[in-house]
Amino acid sequence: GIASDHIIQVELDRRENKKLRDPDRLYEYIIASVVDKEEYVVLLDEIQLVPEFEDVLNSLLHYENLDIYVTGSNSRFLSSDIITEFRGRSREIHVLPLTWMEFLEVYQGDSAKAWEEYYTYGGLPQVVLAGSRKEKEDILDELYQLVYIKDIVERNRIENPENLSELISVLASQTGSLTNTERIANTFTSVKKKRMSDVTINRYIGFLENAFLIKAATRYDIKGRKHIGALRKYYFEDTGLRNVRLGFMQIEVSHLMEAIVFNELRYR
Repeated sequence: GIASDHIIQVELDRRENKKLRDPDRLYEYIIASVVDKEEYVVLLDEIQLVPEFEDVLNSLLHYENLDIYVTGSNSRFLSSDIITEFRGRSREIHVLPLTWMEFLEVYQGDSAKAWEEYYTYGGLPQVVLAGSRKEKEDILDELYQLVYIKDIVERNRIENPENLSELISVLASQTGSLTNTERIANTFTSVKKKRMSDVTINRYIGFLENAFLIKAATRYDIKGRKHIGALRKYYFEDTGLRNVRLGFMQIEVSHLMEAIVFNELRYR
């Protein structure tokens, strides 16, 4: 119901909009586009490319006729930290990978091949729309290395990214199993010959959850109606990201199905 001349859209990752990555120029551009008191919709894509974007958005909130939508795709923007910046003045829309039914809407082929491709490469739209398996694997690897890991390491100032990488491998290989961080710490000491405490492991797991790479499932006592201890299962939010970390070597259908069912229940 909004007229097209009242929709202000800026794709900040496009070269022609590079100048608008300056926070003051972006703010001035938006305000200059508002010429009356009617409602405007402002769509800002890849807002994390703008330094001090929080200040820009807070300033725009003073205009009551602006309905503002922003998107971002790195761990700084995906993290729960960003919500605290606008608590009470914003609403988060967590965009999840495609569900099985959504995947089938765009997949061309029989259901058996569709299922194999879904549990192998996941439901990230860019991956789903890619042509060859090689292209899908390359996209997943780039997303994993640059969008997730690089940002997690930089934002949390992790001094030993190798330990983080090893931990992700452990979590990926034991998808569907109860996770005991103390036992993982002992494994690092005895097998990997690396020192990493269970406190550090829990902190790293928190970083991964905060970047929406994994999600915890807490055990629950039906009769006692309380959570049981600290043991949890961790599922990757996308099976493709889990598989690319293991080089597509441990494709265990039953475990991947469990992760897919877990995510499906969350979607619903």
